[in-house]
Amino acid sequence: MRHTGVVKFRSQSSEAPTSAPLHPVDGDHHGDTRSAIVRLLLESGPVTAGHIGQQLGLSAAGVRRHLDALIEAGDAQANAAAAWQQEGRGRPAKRYRLTAAGRAKLEHTYDDLASAAMRQLREIGGDDAVRTFARRRIDTILAGVEPVDDASRGEEIEAAADRIADALTGAGYATTTPRVRGPLSGVQICQHHCPVSHVAEQFPELCEAEQQAMSDVLGTHVQRLATIVNGDCACTTHVPLVPER
Repeated sequence: MRHTGVVKFRSQSSEAPTSAPLHPVDGDHHGDTRSAIVRLLLESGPVTAGHIGQQLGLSAAGVRRHLDALIEAGDAQANAAAAWQQEGRGRPAKRYRLTAAGRAKLEHTYDDLASAAMRQLREIGGDDAVRTFARRRIDTILAGVEPVDDASRGEEIEAAADRIADALTGAGYATTTPRVRGPLSGVQICQHHCPVSHVAEQFPELCEAEQQAMSDVLGTHVQRLATIVNGDCACTTHVPLVPER
């Protein structure tokens, strides 16, 4: 539908960050630093200024200067942390995320053309044509992903989720796969960027086809918990893991 090489991240498990910067940047390069912060907000937001500084090797003052500029431009926003997000004593640190306007600046300019083409497709072929196109599109993205042979084996589902994330990342979706432990054990496929989000606002068939394709590859039911179209930070799909016997 459009060029998708926008932002790429490899899939990863949710692990505690190391003390060393994961994405060090040279603070002398103003534009590079700002871009690195935007990428981190895209991939990991909402996050604290302290987390950004730790990941990028920047001072707290430097991070806040860039965040203030992004907020003033309407590209980012600060939210008060929830009680459960407080770390240690004192006032909970604010958490920062990209706004819809900030995300839009990462997009290319093909949305109007793509939306017009989809409208024409619906006029010519009806809703079935749109659904068929949406499914063929995601099937093409996941074409090289080996499906799960035995859905009763949790490790196979986890591995397949990682393969899906890699394929989606290759298509511009900046996807990670954090693990969820506890009673609702599972893996979450988190798409931190959607190259077709503006089109999907008008054609939810794109999102529906993605969810069904993931379910087919994984051999199990999956549940969409959040979507960028609805204003969330990421499109999050929960994949339950069957307990090993």
